[in-house]
Amino acid sequence: MSWHSTAEYYRILNERVAAARGGHASACVALQSLDFAEVRACQQAGDWDRSAELLAQAARRCEAGGADVVALCTNLMHKNFPAMQEAVSVPCLHIADAVGEVARRSGWSRLLVLGTSWVMEEPWYAERLAPYGVEALVPDADERAMVDRVVFEELTQGIVRPESRTAYVDVIARAAARGADAVVLACTEIGLLVGPEDSPLPTVDSAHAHAHALADLALRPAVAPSA
Repeated sequence: MSWHSTAEYYRILNERVAAARGGHASACVALQSLDFAEVRACQQAGDWDRSAELLAQAARRCEAGGADVVALCTNLMHKNFPAMQEAVSVPCLHIADAVGEVARRSGWSRLLVLGTSWVMEEPWYAERLAPYGVEALVPDADERAMVDRVVFEELTQGIVRPESRTAYVDVIARAAARGADAVVLACTEIGLLVGPEDSPLPTVDSAHAHAHALADLALRPAVAPSA
């Protein structure tokens, strides 16, 4: 939800459209970039009704701006995905569906989920992955607390620390020993910290999976090239 990962979505969408169409082609994007401080205040207060309304309003503005498909560029705030989906008449692409599809194509069935505490501890993310034949594994309590802290105290503020990368890689290595066959970076900022070259397991960067799935939808002949 921070602008740091929004920039990654924007880059991928434009690169995909340019590659598909050539020349000066770029993506037609109706973008709503929210004030993350306001969203974060809702998270900390547990005011999910307020955050749902913020996202519903943003989705309606995207549709009014010409979007043919809407994506919520964050994992955690998919807690409010149903409210956003109900607010618009165009399709909405769930981030866990994009992740599940990558895992299924790759033959991975046990994914370590790294994200905020809500994503790792509440059932809704794992439940969305289950239809793809994917079992969600999570780190232990101390590891979850560390992963969550790094997200909010560092990554969503654009801070990338080598010691945090090392700590994340250690968590992934322990999950590999427990039988995980890949790791989903289930916070759209984690890819800024841990890349495929760092991880002892294959990675699914949720931001990249989601952006590529969104580009696939937007580039289908039956759908106008807006996102």
